[in-house]
Amino acid sequence: MIFKTSYAETQRRRENPLVTFFSSRETGCVTAFKAIPVLLCTSASLRLCVTILICCFCLAARPASSEEIAVSRFAIEGIKGWESKSFKGTTEYKLVQDDGRTVVKAHAKAAASGLTKKIKFSPVTYRYLKWSWKINGIISQGNEKTKQGDDYAARVYVVFPGRFFWQMRALNYIWANKLPKGDFVPNAFTSNAMLLAVESGQAKAGQWVTEERDILADYRRVFGEDPPEAGAIAIMTDTDNTGAEATAWYGDITLSTNR
Repeated sequence: MIFKTSYAETQRRRENPLVTFFSSRETGCVTAFKAIPVLLCTSASLRLCVTILICCFCLAARPASSEEIAVSRFAIEGIKGWESKSFKGTTEYKLVQDDGRTVVKAHAKAAASGLTKKIKFSPVTYRYLKWSWKINGIISQGNEKTKQGDDYAARVYVVFPGRFFWQMRALNYIWANKLPKGDFVPNAFTSNAMLLAVESGQAKAGQWVTEERDILADYRRVFGEDPPEAGAIAIMTDTDNTGAEATAWYGDITLSTNR
């Protein structure tokens, strides 16, 4: 069956793909997957978050209780359990040896795709997210405050599904192009995804940087309340909006109860 939609409604859905999820009379994963084509009209960042959310609702693994959760162990597991989500072209992700360890190398040229790992956890318990990364350079045309500049050499997501699709939120840890380190702004496409500048600028390009973030504190800071259960971790190197080229490397990612 083909449904006709007014021009105004079509434009509304292009601006906010979340509308598609609750405008249908259908429910569950079927509705979610029927909404996927609309995502092609929006920011790669937003599309990735929503696609992750779809996967979280359809299938998610709950980790066993421990002091630390290994989200990725690239030397042992490779990228097993990580799913590729392509939006415009394809960012190449491959395992390489760098500085004596196995890491994921990402390369994007006017493309946007990410790797997602579905994992449910409480950010109150597993509040510390740790990882390492490296970039060859920032995206000079990138701008955190515009839709046209919404590209980053490297970013790490923590996604929080809501009771309803439109309540989905995300912490988006970025290696910023212009935003000063420590600052945060809403994503240019939706205020439900907050960009936090963990690193910024060219100063550390070409060198490995180890990061640790307090997910609980960050969520409270940017959203003003305690977080719900998280549903996924993702990485993405994307250049679809600017048409630029970028390369980044991602090391192992862990969640921990302690610093």
